[in-house]
Amino acid sequence: MANQISPAAFIGEGVELGDNVTVGPGAVILGPCVVEDNVWIGPGAQIGAPPEMSNLPQNAAWNGDLQHAGVRIGAGAVIREAAVIHQGSYRETTIGAGSWILNRAYVAHDVLVGEATTVSAGVSIGGHCIIGARVNIGMNAVVHQRRIIADGAMIGMGTPVTRDVPPFAKVYGTPPRLAGVNSVGAERAGHDTAAIEVLAAAYAVGDFFLTGDIPASLASLQAPVTTWRSHENTHPVTVRS
Repeated sequence: MANQISPAAFIGEGVELGDNVTVGPGAVILGPCVVEDNVWIGPGAQIGAPPEMSNLPQNAAWNGDLQHAGVRIGAGAVIREAAVIHQGSYRETTIGAGSWILNRAYVAHDVLVGEATTVSAGVSIGGHCIIGARVNIGMNAVVHQRRIIADGAMIGMGTPVTRDVPPFAKVYGTPPRLAGVNSVGAERAGHDTAAIEVLAAAYAVGDFFLTGDIPASLASLQAPVTTWRSHENTHPVTVRS
């Protein structure tokens, strides 16, 4: 299908648009940037400005001065009005396929957002963060730079995420605390009840990495748990008392 690009949008050099892409009035997309098929970008969205890093050039990409590592918007993603997504400094800032970045959300340089994730209105995500697939970050939450939020986690509204969040955890409050398992999200992702119960029991005693061999009952969650374990120097949130 043909793209629907508002004449009031600005699409800079080095921007690659897939098929059936919609871009609203006042949106600015600067290169290097890849926008895959079936992406919807709302009015006033700002994609591809240089990283906010004082040791890097603040280049004028709108004049064809292309630098930095780019942005990639995965197929079927929705970027709502006034969202801001910055260029990566050493890797593409990436929004996963089917994800929603809601109005006024901010995604800083080098952030990786997984597939089918929701970043709600007013959320700010600092540089270098890794956000897994099927994560839900509530309105106005703030994620400190270099933090990890693993697959399927749910972050409450207004939460300052200053530590790392394990798979399918529910985290909220100030300071942030783990308050059980996102069982609804896990079920919707196709994980069975037995696996969810094992995960809940481990988190209840602070075993965020499921130490030792992954039990057979956790087989359906093996991939997200293995990925979570693979991250170095993690500092998980603590359990709500």
